[in-house]
Amino acid sequence: QVSLVESGGGLVQSGGSLRLSCAASGNVFSITTMGWYRQAPGKQRELVAHINSDDRPNYADSVKGRFTISRDNAKRAVYLQMNSLNSEDTGVYYCTMYALSGSRWRDYWGQGTQVTVSS
Repeated sequence: QVSLVESGGGLVQSGGSLRLSCAASGNVFSITTMGWYRQAPGKQRELVAHINSDDRPNYADSVKGRFTISRDNAKRAVYLQMNSLNSEDTGVYYCTMYALSGSRWRDYWGQGTQVTVSS
């Protein structure tokens, strides 16, 4: 069994910063793509950023230049540094990893962490 645990969410003023963390635990043999999604109230879940196994990141246009995704393979962790936050960044942030557990590759999701940006 594999679980992802996020941390680092909270309440921040517009223009502020937060750093999200997510670590995988359990029977994980390998992880390729890691990423972050978010879901604002009344909206669909959307991709924020992802990073593949050779450390190439990809960002949603709305966060380019403000957010930075990084990973630590030894810790089986992914991070999201969020700067210059605004109210549009409010939502529940979910980490995801495409991982091998046992003999099966599949997507795993965290439980989500709330980010609230006050204006």
